[in-house]
Amino acid sequence: MFRSSSLRLATFYTVAFALAVVVLGVVTVLTTRNALGRQFDGRIRAESASLAQEYRTEGLLGVVQAVRERDRTPGALDFGLRDAAGTAIAGRLAATPAPLGWSILKSRGTDEDVDRTRIYATRLPGGYRLLVGDDTERAEILDGALIKSFTFAFFGVIVLGVVGGYGLSRGVHRRLASITGAAEAIIDGDLSRRVPVHGADDDLDRLAATLNRMLDRIAGLMENLRHVSNDIAHDLRTPLTRLRGRLEAALVRPGLAEHRDLLEGAIVELDALLGAFAALLRIAQIEAGARRAAFHRIGLAEVAATVVEAFAPSAEDAGATLRLEARANPHIEGDPELLTQMLVNLVENALRHAGPHPDIRVVCRTVADAPVLSVIDDGPGVPVAERERLFDRFHRLESSRSTAGSGLGLALVSAVAKLHGAEASLHDARPGLEARIAFSRAAT
Repeated sequence: MFRSSSLRLATFYTVAFALAVVVLGVVTVLTTRNALGRQFDGRIRAESASLAQEYRTEGLLGVVQAVRERDRTPGALDFGLRDAAGTAIAGRLAATPAPLGWSILKSRGTDEDVDRTRIYATRLPGGYRLLVGDDTERAEILDGALIKSFTFAFFGVIVLGVVGGYGLSRGVHRRLASITGAAEAIIDGDLSRRVPVHGADDDLDRLAATLNRMLDRIAGLMENLRHVSNDIAHDLRTPLTRLRGRLEAALVRPGLAEHRDLLEGAIVELDALLGAFAALLRIAQIEAGARRAAFHRIGLAEVAATVVEAFAPSAEDAGATLRLEARANPHIEGDPELLTQMLVNLVENALRHAGPHPDIRVVCRTVADAPVLSVIDDGPGVPVAERERLFDRFHRLESSRSTAGSGLGLALVSAVAKLHGAEASLHDARPGLEARIAFSRAAT
């Protein structure tokens, strides 16, 4: 789930929203600070202009009285009045040696905090200096409140993004897992499996409905193809069987002794054709998964021992050596008849194509806790470019076209292996060839 595209998308949007909150917070704090600064400065300038007007109309005594009255007003600005010699006359800021214009006065508060006062100093007629200031604490408190609010918003976006992204990804992951499970079952041959529809009428439900309609169509086409293949096989097998019967009847008729070899050869060819049709039907049944009902627990070494015991006498008569190397006896869920047929095909191939007096080994072992069944000979082997193609139907090496066979033996081996969740492959045995059936751990 943590590698899902929905979680990555949720993470991307969470980061984008978090960055947007940071940018918005910075812009808001700077804009608010600038607006408050202009407001405070405007208030200070207004008070300074008002006191300057007071001086021009009421004189020095009027300004002193106004400064003292305003100093006693709670929440008012700070004021100060000094003479030309720098002597304090009135106000809390009178003793502050502030230059003309704007300046910042820093002082140590009672709680060891540094207080900052923004002061505006102007010159009055007669050399007097008027100071008007305001504590910046209120602006700093507002800045802190804004920063704290956007910090909470930032972490809130992160938490909501993580929780929402996890919940969204988990829901999407469950639904995609159900789609994947249905697809895996269909790959394994269960064409009746369908993608579950949850009834939410969202994009995944619409995708599931589309996939199910596609699967219905594919299943119908496969069923039609199976019926056509069966009909063709049965329709051709019937006249071929009838023709074979007539040839056998012709063998026993008098006067046809000179054609006996031709008739016997024709019967052999018909038997090969009938065997090919039977193999095609068997492969079609295996690929359709029709034999899964016969699966039960079976030991591979026992299957190998049965085949070796059955073929050892005929192999010895042909001058070949056939032996079993059971290094382990892994058990799998499978069809004993199909597994036996698969191993018989591999042994027959080795006996037929490994050359004169071959040494053939049937090896049963485990590799990384996974069962592996191999048939190894010391013959000429197979070119690398031809190894995968040998599992195709009717494909044969040029050197093998003069020998008996239809090119369906390894195709049947591949179909049986896939039915059991295994992989059939050919490898260089140095010397010779190894036909390997590697089962997955899930098959055990």
